[in-house]
Amino acid sequence: MSTQRPRNAAVTGIGVIAPNGLRTDAYWKSVSEGLSVLDTITREGCGHLPLRVAGEVRAFDAADLIEERFLVQTDRFSHYAMAATVLALDDAGLGSAGPENPYDVGVITAAGSGGGEFGQRELQKLWGQGSKFVGPYQSIAWFYAASTGQISIRGGFKGPCGVVASDEAGGLDAIAGAARGVRRGTGAMLVGAAEAPLAPYSMVCQLGYPELSTVEDPARAYRPFTEGASGFVPAEGGAMLVVEDERRARERGAEIRALVAGHAATFTGASQWERSREGLAQAIRGALAEAECAPEEIDVVFADALGVPAADRAEALAIADALGAHGTRVPVTAPKTGIGRAYCGAPLLDTAAAVLAMEHGRIPPTPNVFDVCHDIDLVTSNARPAELRTALVLSRGLMGSNAALVVRRGGENARPSGRT
Repeated sequence: MSTQRPRNAAVTGIGVIAPNGLRTDAYWKSVSEGLSVLDTITREGCGHLPLRVAGEVRAFDAADLIEERFLVQTDRFSHYAMAATVLALDDAGLGSAGPENPYDVGVITAAGSGGGEFGQRELQKLWGQGSKFVGPYQSIAWFYAASTGQISIRGGFKGPCGVVASDEAGGLDAIAGAARGVRRGTGAMLVGAAEAPLAPYSMVCQLGYPELSTVEDPARAYRPFTEGASGFVPAEGGAMLVVEDERRARERGAEIRALVAGHAATFTGASQWERSREGLAQAIRGALAEAECAPEEIDVVFADALGVPAADRAEALAIADALGAHGTRVPVTAPKTGIGRAYCGAPLLDTAAAVLAMEHGRIPPTPNVFDVCHDIDLVTSNARPAELRTALVLSRGLMGSNAALVVRRGGENARPSGRT
């Protein structure tokens, strides 16, 4: 029998590009203070559309972090991902030089729709000017795997690489994939998701979602778990994490920010929100089992918070179904109501917020939400001080995917992560 010590998957770096902050510290300050940055969409060509409110990433200059030769090849969604990767590597203490062994570092991203803005621009050239005016990078920039490819090429990372295309919940599935990669022997994985859905073509596509909010008042457009819930508003941005072997990270003196403890995913069908109760509850149970975590050990839940009455009710009931009596007592939060729902990037931002909440001992509030109409302890108005050791992050996709992730606080006294 092998006596080799199990490899735990540790989060050692976080990089955030979000509507409320272009770096992790700015993001956390805004989230912990419960600030809402939802506002009227200002992107060119979008003013006539019925989708009026979103979370825009503003004052972002990709050239501050990324070389021009990569920028011209890629869409805005990849710019966000590459910039967040730079920040995550710096945070993990791995940004000053390339990897000693490039085959020991892999990349996994999740994507919902790819490079819509780049694709629209090139298609307009095709129809307006002719095929000779279409740039060569059209063939790759729109592709949902573009961020994984460009991050690995730019960084010289030749380990396991991939992209997860499993709906918005794919953000959590990607983290689980990175953890599995580490447990199977890869030294470090760059994992995350960033989206850029605020371009005319992309927005027209989103208008087909019945769950989308077209309310024009930013303070009322996205209010899950309330009687006035009218759907969700989209957002740009996302986050990238460095996940690596805990023992190796400690040996090089890295800070263990969190441990990826457990994950599970299910599928219940597009817009079948009543059925998502059962599927999400099963995902929660699976994540708890993999983490070897009792329901009462969960200290905070970061909710999916879709903003559709049937979906909100299903989520509240799923939490109660999976956590039992603890499900109505555990604090629940949804900081995304202040920035919008960044599709695959949303659960990455929630995971980043969960790690930061455990580090700071503060549960961030749910902006713009006050009159809760479900039997959950939703944190509103102000951050709540709490001793946080274990967090549960939930995500559901519009096409029917459900996922749950358990993360534990880092540090010498943290329990080991679960197994995959």
